[in-house]
Amino acid sequence: MIRSLRADLLLLAAFCAAVLATALLSDDGVVLHFLILTLHAALLSVAWNVLAGFGGQFSFGNAAFFGVGAYASGVLQLEFGLSAWAALPLALVAGALTGVIIGGLAFRYGLRGSYFALVTLAFAEVLRILANTVEFTGAGVGLQLPLAKGVAGMQLDKPGMLVLVLVMLAIALAVCIYLRHSRFGAWLVAVRDNEDAGRALGVNVFRVKLGAAGICGALTAAAGVFYIQYLNYIDPVLAFGPSVSVEALVGAIVGGIGTVWGPVAGAVLLHTLGESTRNLFGDLPGINLVLYGVILVLVMMVAPRGVAGLFARKR
Repeated sequence: MIRSLRADLLLLAAFCAAVLATALLSDDGVVLHFLILTLHAALLSVAWNVLAGFGGQFSFGNAAFFGVGAYASGVLQLEFGLSAWAALPLALVAGALTGVIIGGLAFRYGLRGSYFALVTLAFAEVLRILANTVEFTGAGVGLQLPLAKGVAGMQLDKPGMLVLVLVMLAIALAVCIYLRHSRFGAWLVAVRDNEDAGRALGVNVFRVKLGAAGICGALTAAAGVFYIQYLNYIDPVLAFGPSVSVEALVGAIVGGIGTVWGPVAGAVLLHTLGESTRNLFGDLPGINLVLYGVILVLVMMVAPRGVAGLFARKR
């Protein structure tokens, strides 16, 4: 286990070094923008994988955590005058609490499988309607952050934003590595495989699943914070719409759920294909979702365990 942990940490360090080297060697804004969006998608997939891949609780509403993180960051800056850096930990707490509340209500009544997925989707839709109604979120207009370029405002140039999202993704991957090698991760996998057997072995199923929901909520909220800081804008559809949840789950499923690096591989593959499709068809509305659906069906037919499963089978 020590050797495997060391290998995972070395691979994480090599991954970060490779991304930074690519950023340093390229001064093309288009390439940097592509890398930023790819790492952001990987962060969403890694966060979803904590709850679904390691915990077995498939969520269709991770947009709820994403939107709460984005709106918490924006509201704290605009309404309370906090800096973006001061608002960041509070937004993560808000995302974690959202995960705990939604998970607590669902797990308390024994909802799992498709029922849990539909409950999370319903919560995301409720939050979208609320954000579209109340005034402090900007209602349907959304929130526009004032330009505050520089480190103090978290609105950095493209290399700086690339480093920021890379740090967030590295932390999320470190959490997954911890889950892979820790006792809590073993409890979580036991609950995923068989809740009744895990309970018989003394695992507190409710607390373990609640902890995974809180971690997933915090990591997804971090992606929401980055999104609003990068684009300086958020509205209810961008924050709580289905595209966020779809991007998160498809990347993880294509790459391989329950693995550390599968969601990253899936996000890279999907964004590379998505960019190629955009060059072929232009900005055709909804083409990315069509592509995600086709890829998901093909993966389920050919490689149910994702890209990581294919490599594991060959090895």
